Amino acid sequence: MAAPVLQQSSFLLANLKVDLTTKPFLQRCQEMVKVIDDYPVKELHLIFPWLVESVFGSLDGVIVGWNLRFLQACSNEYNIVMDFLNPSGPMMKLVYKLQAEEYKYEIPVSFLPGPVKASIQEGVLPDCPLFHNKLHFPLPGLQTLSLALNPFEYYMFMFASSLITPKNYPLGQHVSSLDSAYFVLVDTYLKYFLPTEGSVPPSPFTDNRGSVSPPAPRAPSVPFAGYGVHSTSLLKRHISHQPSVTADPAAQEIWRSEALLQVFVEMWLHHYSLEMYQKLQSPQVKLALLQYRLSMSSMPCQPLTPPGSGTFDTYQEPFTPTEEHVLVVRLLVKHLHAFSCSLKPEQVSSSPSAHSHPSPLEELKRVVVQRFVQQKLYVFLQHCFGHWPLDASFRVVLEMWLSYIQPWRYTGEKTNPQTHQNKGVPEKWSSFVQENLLMYTNLFQGFLNRVVRTDLVNVKNALMVFRVAKVFAQPNLSEMIQKGEQLFLEPEHVLHHRQHRGFLTPGHGGSFLSARQPVVTDWVFKVKSHVYGLEGPDCQYKQMFGTELRGASVSFTPATEETEECAIMRGYRVQLLLREVLKLIRIIAQARQTAERISDQSAEVAASNSFMSWFGMGSPDLNYTFNGGEVDDTGECVKKTHEFLERSLDYLCQIFRLNAGQLSQLMATLGSGQDDGNSKQLPDSVQGENGLILTDLGRMQVINGLRRFEIEYQGDPELQPIRSYENAILVRLFFKISSLVNERFGGHMDALCSRPDSLGQLGRYYLASSEAMADGRSPETRRTAARNRRPRLSLRTLASYRTLLMLLLLYLFGALFSFGPMSSTLLILTGGFLYGLFIALFGDKLKSQ
Repeated sequence: MAAPVLQQSSFLLANLKVDLTTKPFLQRCQEMVKVIDDYPVKELHLIFPWLVESVFGSLDGVIVGWNLRFLQACSNEYNIVMDFLNPSGPMMKLVYKLQAEEYKYEIPVSFLPGPVKASIQEGVLPDCPLFHNKLHFPLPGLQTLSLALNPFEYYMFMFASSLITPKNYPLGQHVSSLDSAYFVLVDTYLKYFLPTEGSVPPSPFTDNRGSVSPPAPRAPSVPFAGYGVHSTSLLKRHISHQPSVTADPAAQEIWRSEALLQVFVEMWLHHYSLEMYQKLQSPQVKLALLQYRLSMSSMPCQPLTPPGSGTFDTYQEPFTPTEEHVLVVRLLVKHLHAFSCSLKPEQVSSSPSAHSHPSPLEELKRVVVQRFVQQKLYVFLQHCFGHWPLDASFRVVLEMWLSYIQPWRYTGEKTNPQTHQNKGVPEKWSSFVQENLLMYTNLFQGFLNRVVRTDLVNVKNALMVFRVAKVFAQPNLSEMIQKGEQLFLEPEHVLHHRQHRGFLTPGHGGSFLSARQPVVTDWVFKVKSHVYGLEGPDCQYKQMFGTELRGASVSFTPATEETEECAIMRGYRVQLLLREVLKLIRIIAQARQTAERISDQSAEVAASNSFMSWFGMGSPDLNYTFNGGEVDDTGECVKKTHEFLERSLDYLCQIFRLNAGQLSQLMATLGSGQDDGNSKQLPDSVQGENGLILTDLGRMQVINGLRRFEIEYQGDPELQPIRSYENAILVRLFFKISSLVNERFGGHMDALCSRPDSLGQLGRYYLASSEAMADGRSPETRRTAARNRRPRLSLRTLASYRTLLMLLLLYLFGALFSFGPMSSTLLILTGGFLYGLFIALFGDKLKSQ
């Protein structure tokens, strides 16, 4: 009977493939629903991989699928797709029918995330239970390893991989948003399989042989090992996470929840291994990579061998997340916080000796964030902080980070945001802050390193600084972080001493307070395990808050722009992070003043740019540009920038307990520097062979709009680009005429201008010279100045719309007094000659007065 069934299934698959190209989408979905309902499981088994691939696309990106990432709610197919892929829809019904049997579907290991693929290829099985007992070894002669997944895991794997698989989408389909079908489906699956209220709905089909039991619970004091702790062989590894017929029925409640969560985390976050991250923190590796990059930049055409063992790929991760990827990860983080916060209070406060055991779903809520997400998300964020472009698109990464470090926002309580901000962080979240200490401290330092290199006059960048400062300025949060740092910095000998004292009783020399010592010791162990587990045992922790911070006295004495920061920090023992914070405060203050200057300049330009500016009556300075901001950073945007920076300064002072008087002194120092004309000075630079070279301070000044080079044309005035207020035809015509006159009468012009009498002064006034524009700052100007200083006739002024308009008005004025064109021309020439003669004779005296 196997042959007829196989033949019938092959015929069914062939018909479905033909329908894919001939029938409309709605009809195909309706017929697929009938197939799922009517056909036996053995036939559905053979079409399942093709159906999943036709929906989500192929793993290699050749087949696009239904374009879920770009299917918007306004599309006619949107509701059809959502009904078909709903957790209670036909597609999931097919999954459950296949799940009730022993069917497996293979995924090549080559399509797994980089760290997982490398680990398996080296013969080491990752610690995630998703990969346990799933490896399918190839037949002799074949080299492809694969994972044998059950239908539910296979479906979720293909769904998750469609987010990160590059595909060749048709033109015009590269716009995605938060209301796309894919984003909504992710949210729907999370709410269905990880519910904040109630339990996971049971499968409509009996599942006795394909069930997956949850992983064995870990001791609460042992940190989740995650990826990196492996045995030496795949064959010798003991697997406890495997299908079991005799598994606890209560545990079967959440096997789909765990499977979905593991697939999402592995496919979306596990693209950067913890071992590689820790290796990259080594000073030796950092120095080797720096030398390699410098060598590559100096010799781009010659491939070099990177230092150390292996290739350069050993020290880098090729995967680059997109904004859409980060948005989906943020959705996952927010839902997991809401899922964890929905833990019943009695389960939190229940004593270990209680006979009532929490349900598997409640147990999952208790450990879901720390066990499944923390480690991989930390490495993922570290990579984004270090490699994301320095532009406003970093906002998506920033919001994902801020969502993770604020789980109290997702408790489901309806509170006023302003009231919540004033109320502060509840004390019960101190344990979360301490168990995620690096998420607050190290990533805050990474944010500082980024923000000091960005343009803070841009309203989008100013908003990011404001968002971070506002979050960390919440009452009680800085104290919780500081408490976590104190626990981590607890000396080892004190820790051992407390461990011995913790078990003494009052009758044996102990104290009634000694019962609290094991709790402190346990938290010290947890914080240390967290830090060393993520950063490695050789990490050098950089404090965010220290004992020197409260009493740090900082003097803001007036100094030059180049040495001001050094003068601020001179003579005081202030920790390195505080130095970076003060540097950020200084940059924010300067950017705020730059925003004010831009606002004033934009107002002046807007007032002068009238209808007559088309004729050149407005500002003719085409070299003028708004520095430090984008084109739209004017008006209301500049006001918002000033507001964001102002409030950011206040929040930073609250976070690091800086004295308001010291900040005011810094503002006064910066203000006096701006009043002295610092904004008109050139950026800090050194003179090189071919001109000025910016220093690091100069780059910071240019980025933040503190100083600028005056961009102006320094070549031959006759050859400068045609302006918008000039007529192109007249410019070219007058240039040819003046060139002919200069070529023929150049010697006579030189003789005339060299005369010391008034006639020579008159000639020097009317015959243009480029002496004024040759200031010597440009090396090209210095080389060409000599040949451009010869007196010559320039008629380019007559090609200006302003000049033409003035002449037209003079001719009209002459016509009112009955002057003809010739008479008006003669009067204009006479007036111009007399004006030039007056300037030539009395110009020097007028300038001296």
